[in-house]
Amino acid sequence: MTAIRTEGLTKFYGDVRGIEDVSFEVREGEVFGFLGPNGAGKTTAMRTLLGFLKPTGGEAWLLGHDVSDPDELRAAKARVGYLPSDPGLDEGVTGKRLLRYYGALQGDERSDELLELFDPPLDRKVGEYSRGNKQMLALVLAFMHDPDLLVMDEPTSGLDPLKQERFNEFLRHEVASGKTAFLSSHVLSEVQKTCDRVGIIRNGHLAEVETVDDLLTRGGKVVTARFDERVAREEFDLPGADDLRVTDEDGTTSVSFTFTGNYDTLLARLTDHTVLDLDVRDAPLEDVFMRFYGEGPERPANGRDPATEETGDAGEVTA
Repeated sequence: MTAIRTEGLTKFYGDVRGIEDVSFEVREGEVFGFLGPNGAGKTTAMRTLLGFLKPTGGEAWLLGHDVSDPDELRAAKARVGYLPSDPGLDEGVTGKRLLRYYGALQGDERSDELLELFDPPLDRKVGEYSRGNKQMLALVLAFMHDPDLLVMDEPTSGLDPLKQERFNEFLRHEVASGKTAFLSSHVLSEVQKTCDRVGIIRNGHLAEVETVDDLLTRGGKVVTARFDERVAREEFDLPGADDLRVTDEDGTTSVSFTFTGNYDTLLARLTDHTVLDLDVRDAPLEDVFMRFYGEGPERPANGRDPATEETGDAGEVTA
């Protein structure tokens, strides 16, 4: 059974497109990343999927439940932990009081365990919290009822590097125990560390769904070489060589490029010369990502995702 499935999911805000014809599946037991810059439609997709926004068209299922049916959506959300990009916590009460309140609403199976990982100052009012402390409290509130599906919009926002690594360890543990995670991010290094597959969203459309490994393979290799002689640029202007850079210095030539062509051709060209240094590595995910965003994404006129402009309960941590 799939944990999440959408078919043609669409949401317009008047004439402004949030998402259009988005279809994908999240398999049980995987970490699926929704990848795109701010304004691409990630938040709109999540909020429509969770029933906070009414879709303009299309269908969606959570844990086998049709989200267009209120009773089925309610049953599904009891098994979902949702962390929005802006938790919208009540700043006039202490973290301890919010913990009791959410526990009464949705149950508390594991707050003690989570508080050992993420340790917000519970005795202080939330309004006195730093951005990182608010995010840590929101993580505890979202997952204290031990949900089967974790839905997270920019989950490491505001966390320092140590807490980010604790979050990554938590996520790996959850998935190893049979949970499913669906997260959005524009931080590519985070996606590369945590996700099994990613969906790349551009201008409200789903541009690609791939495993992270396949995306990196498609991105090719970054090749850097230095030769003990002058080498003409044309010699490495090969099919599949992109962003070629050539530098001559003190009788040597250095070349660097991203290569997606035939490796036999590349090796033959390298062995035509005396190689002093050679480095070949995977292209960073950032380079692969820019293949989809080379001209920059379209955005709403105000530069923000319309989903974040809506009022209501979507800004709150919810079960």
